[in-house]
Amino acid sequence: MRRSVIFLLLLLLVGLACAGAEAPEMSQDRTAPEPPLSNEVSKDSGEVTTASAEQRLIVHNARISLAVEDVLDARNQIAHLAESVGGYVVSSTISGEEGDVTGSISIRVPDSRFEQTLGELRSLATRVRSENTSAKDITEEYVDFKARLRNAEATEGQYLALLGKAKDTEETLKVYERLSQVRSEIEQIKGKIQYLEQSAALSLIEIELRPIASARGLVAAGWNALEILKGAVRGLIATAQTLAALAIWLLVFAPLWGPVVAVILWLQRRRRKPPSGKAPGEETKAGNAV
Repeated sequence: MRRSVIFLLLLLLVGLACAGAEAPEMSQDRTAPEPPLSNEVSKDSGEVTTASAEQRLIVHNARISLAVEDVLDARNQIAHLAESVGGYVVSSTISGEEGDVTGSISIRVPDSRFEQTLGELRSLATRVRSENTSAKDITEEYVDFKARLRNAEATEGQYLALLGKAKDTEETLKVYERLSQVRSEIEQIKGKIQYLEQSAALSLIEIELRPIASARGLVAAGWNALEILKGAVRGLIATAQTLAALAIWLLVFAPLWGPVVAVILWLQRRRRKPPSGKAPGEETKAGNAV
């Protein structure tokens, strides 16, 4: 009896030992698929990044004409507004006389603040004279330049490999020349890509500033009757001088045109002269008698 109990206990201990030995193997089998799972996650995240990088690029522009009380003050407020939203002033002009000043200012603002900036510009004006906004999709152009950049960079890598395998100076120079051309093309493409990215990131707003009402008087400033009279006299004298100069030219060239005029006058008088043998009034008298 005792032997049978001891035998059962030994079997139980052996079974527990085997179970403990199999447990690590099972845990290892369960954890083995984890690396592929992590790889799938990284691929998914990469696809998300690619998709976000290929979002549509829209360029927003606007032209707005504002009627304001003070053009200079409005120009300064618009410049401060552009800086406050993270933009900058592209250009600014002021023209006109005192009391009738007009101006224009162009600003670039982040595309995310485009509508907000337009709203604040409207609030600065007494009246919005006109407004025009536009949106241009440059996604296709942007993607095309990105593809061209990848191809050019791949070509650059191939030329670099050929440059390392060049056997003589002539071959090295030829490969280096082509490599320089490819690098120049890469720089041009990068510049265009950067321009498109900046155009989409920063919207352009052109603002025209006009005063509410012109302060110009009924009579133009500087009007003087005496000065106008002097100007008229100067004009008369200039005309007389021109006619006198023309007469002098005609007199000087009279030996050239004088004989021609004399011949023309002689021919005209000859045509008017009656036929020989008849008195000047005979043909008329004969007609009346009939």
